[in-house]
Amino acid sequence: MEISPAIRAAARRALSLPAEALSAECEEQFFIASGPGGQHRNKTESGVRLLHRPTGVTVTATERRSQAQNRSAALTRLRERLQALSHVPRRRVATKPTRGARERRLAEKRRTSERKSGRRDLE
Repeated sequence: MEISPAIRAAARRALSLPAEALSAECEEQFFIASGPGGQHRNKTESGVRLLHRPTGVTVTATERRSQAQNRSAALTRLRERLQALSHVPRRRVATKPTRGARERRLAEKRRTSERKSGRRDLE
């Protein structure tokens, strides 16, 4: 999947922001997180979903019973996603094998061939 340069730039810019400014760029949603934790977790909206509007990245955090702890976990997760999004993979350049590598490969093929042909004579 090809990522547009504008989204990469937005992710890079967002990474340089402090936590408050980054969360201001996000749309926060709170929801009831299911799972273990008893009544406190099952009746309160402690799950946090962050949508970073400029890049479209969405992260959720539901592992804690506390909404504040889930918010900080979601922000950490968002930073990790933005870091991955802003990474530009290096372009691969095709290279030819060196002369020595070619000769070593051919020599190994000759040795294998001789070994196998030696087996044929025994049978």
